Amino acid sequence: MMCQSGISIALPINNSGYGKFKAILLTALSGVTTGIGAFFGAIIGNVSKELIGISLAFAAGAMLYIVSCELIPESNKMYKGRFSSFGNILGITLGILAKVIT
Repeated sequence: MMCQSGISIALPINNSGYGKFKAILLTALSGVTTGIGAFFGAIIGNVSKELIGISLAFAAGAMLYIVSCELIPESNKMYKGRFSSFGNILGITLGILAKVIT
Protein backbone atom coordinates (compact mmCIF):
# COMPACT_ATOMS: atom_id res chain seq x y z
CA MET A 1 0.00 0.00 0.00
CA MET A 2 2.76 2.44 0.86
CA CYS A 3 4.50 1.75 -2.46
CA GLN A 4 1.35 2.56 -4.42
CA SER A 5 0.86 5.91 -2.74
CA GLY A 6 4.51 6.79 -3.25
CA ILE A 7 4.29 5.96 -6.94
CA SER A 8 1.08 7.93 -7.34
CA ILE A 9 2.86 10.99 -5.96
CA ALA A 10 6.28 10.56 -7.55
CA LEU A 11 5.23 9.82 -11.14
CA PRO A 12 3.22 13.01 -11.74
CA ILE A 13 5.99 15.08 -10.15
CA ASN A 14 8.59 13.40 -12.36
CA ASN A 15 6.42 13.71 -15.49
CA SER A 16 5.84 17.41 -14.87
CA GLY A 17 9.48 18.16 -15.53
CA TYR A 18 11.13 17.91 -12.13
CA GLY A 19 14.19 15.73 -11.79
CA LYS A 20 14.20 12.30 -10.20
CA PHE A 21 15.92 13.52 -7.05
CA LYS A 22 13.38 16.29 -6.50
CA ALA A 23 10.51 13.86 -7.15
CA ILE A 24 11.90 11.46 -4.54
CA LEU A 25 12.47 14.29 -2.07
CA LEU A 26 8.97 15.73 -2.46
CA THR A 27 7.43 12.26 -2.20
CA ALA A 28 9.35 11.57 1.00
CA LEU A 29 8.31 14.93 2.45
CA SER A 30 4.66 14.21 1.68
CA GLY A 31 4.95 10.96 3.66
CA VAL A 32 6.44 12.65 6.71
CA THR A 33 3.01 13.91 7.77
CA THR A 34 1.79 10.33 8.17
CA GLY A 35 4.62 9.58 10.57
CA ILE A 36 3.99 12.77 12.53
CA GLY A 37 0.29 11.95 12.80
CA ALA A 38 1.05 8.42 13.99
CA PHE A 39 3.47 9.80 16.58
CA PHE A 40 0.92 12.22 18.03
CA GLY A 41 -1.77 9.54 17.89
CA ALA A 42 0.43 7.22 19.96
CA ILE A 43 1.14 9.99 22.48
CA ILE A 44 -2.48 11.05 22.87
CA GLY A 45 -3.65 7.45 23.19
CA ASN A 46 -7.35 7.07 23.73
CA VAL A 47 -9.42 9.68 21.94
CA SER A 48 -13.18 9.88 22.09
CA LYS A 49 -15.17 8.23 19.33
CA GLU A 50 -16.86 11.56 18.65
CA LEU A 51 -13.55 13.27 17.88
CA ILE A 52 -12.51 10.43 15.60
CA GLY A 53 -15.87 10.63 13.82
CA ILE A 54 -15.55 14.38 13.35
CA SER A 55 -12.00 14.01 12.04
CA LEU A 56 -13.00 11.30 9.57
CA ALA A 57 -16.01 13.33 8.41
CA PHE A 58 -13.74 16.33 7.80
CA ALA A 59 -11.27 14.18 5.84
CA ALA A 60 -14.09 12.69 3.75
CA GLY A 61 -15.50 16.13 3.00
CA ALA A 62 -12.08 17.41 1.95
CA MET A 63 -11.59 14.42 -0.34
CA LEU A 64 -15.05 14.88 -1.90
CA TYR A 65 -14.24 18.53 -2.54
CA ILE A 66 -10.94 17.67 -4.21
CA VAL A 67 -12.50 14.98 -6.38
CA SER A 68 -15.56 16.96 -7.42
CA CYS A 69 -13.88 20.32 -7.97
CA GLU A 70 -10.46 19.29 -9.25
CA LEU A 71 -10.15 15.72 -10.48
CA ILE A 72 -13.43 15.15 -12.33
CA PRO A 73 -13.30 18.41 -14.36
CA GLU A 74 -9.63 17.77 -15.15
CA SER A 75 -10.33 14.23 -16.37
CA ASN A 76 -13.18 15.52 -18.54
CA LYS A 77 -10.84 18.10 -20.10
CA MET A 78 -8.05 15.59 -20.65
CA TYR A 79 -10.05 12.81 -22.26
CA LYS A 80 -12.81 14.85 -23.97
CA GLY A 81 -15.41 12.16 -23.90
CA ARG A 82 -17.77 10.07 -21.91
CA PHE A 83 -15.22 7.50 -20.80
CA SER A 84 -14.15 9.43 -17.70
CA SER A 85 -17.77 10.12 -16.73
CA PHE A 86 -18.59 6.46 -17.25
CA GLY A 87 -15.66 5.51 -15.02
CA ASN A 88 -16.83 7.86 -12.29
CA ILE A 89 -20.37 6.48 -12.39
CA LEU A 90 -19.07 2.91 -12.40
CA GLY A 91 -16.81 3.63 -9.42
CA ILE A 92 -19.60 5.22 -7.41
CA THR A 93 -21.92 2.30 -8.22
CA LEU A 94 -19.31 -0.28 -7.22
CA GLY A 95 -18.66 1.60 -3.98
CA ILE A 96 -22.35 1.60 -3.12
CA LEU A 97 -22.66 -2.09 -3.97
CA ALA A 98 -19.63 -2.93 -1.85
CA LYS A 99 -21.18 -1.10 1.08
CA VAL A 100 -24.57 -2.77 0.65
CA ILE A 101 -23.08 -6.27 0.29
CA THR A 102 -20.81 -6.08 3.34
